[in-house]
Amino acid sequence: MCTAQRKRRGHGTLAVVGKTVFFSFIFNLLNTSNAGLQCTLIPGWLKQLDAGAGQVYGVNDNDEIYRLNGNDWVNIQGRLIHVSVGLSGLWGANRGNNIYKMQDGNWVQVAGALKQVDAGGRAHLVGVNGADNVYCLNQDTTFSRGTNVPFIQIDGNLKYYSCGLYGCWGVNNINDIYHRLNVNSENCKGSEWRRVDGKLVMVETSSDGAVYGINTVGQIYKREGISDSNPIGTKWSLVNIFGPFKHLSYDGGILWLINKDGNIFKCEDKKTCCEFCINDA
Repeated sequence: MCTAQRKRRGHGTLAVVGKTVFFSFIFNLLNTSNAGLQCTLIPGWLKQLDAGAGQVYGVNDNDEIYRLNGNDWVNIQGRLIHVSVGLSGLWGANRGNNIYKMQDGNWVQVAGALKQVDAGGRAHLVGVNGADNVYCLNQDTTFSRGTNVPFIQIDGNLKYYSCGLYGCWGVNNINDIYHRLNVNSENCKGSEWRRVDGKLVMVETSSDGAVYGINTVGQIYKREGISDSNPIGTKWSLVNIFGPFKHLSYDGGILWLINKDGNIFKCEDKKTCCEFCINDA
């Protein structure tokens, strides 16, 4: 169930929960019970987070970086606007769109410029820059210790791009959704884009192939029917959780959500979700 907790201000934590947030927790409690998701409020206040390889990292409005340890956020060095963790390691981008990777416990700057990175692919890295150009690194360069790495440009333009077990998903500046075919660790570029029905402002896919997204009014959707033989799946289902939400991530059966106020929720997927199937997200 969702449990409200007292939160501290400063260093990425929060002030005491107000009435508006409290009532949103009540609605979350009612709706997540129906959805088959057990959601818990996690102390803290973030603008973005990423879950992968059993770890969770996030950044707050001050660009401070945090790693989740139990139910506590531990501040780590550096400043980022976007952080990503997964099979490809720990990566991030700062306010100047400089790219960093964690190496031997320290952030090391890598040549190039990206506003969003994703380390959740099959041992390769992807990202988009300020002009919505799409880039990737194959496995060998992702794990190299060099800093002048050869990013490969992918045709097309996206504002958000994420990779997982069954390929990569992205959305463009008019919220159209695309799937990239034939992506793997040695061919991060893939072969072609396939337009997917619906409209989303962001989409995330995980190492187990699950795909979730958020639409323009902050509702959560899950892609159904995804498999190795059908990586695009069959339809979007509305996950009946009260929002609105502005960011999400999924890993290991846990859906992580940030609502419009920056509050963080950990929702365990019981695979009995009461979801309402629609044709257009």
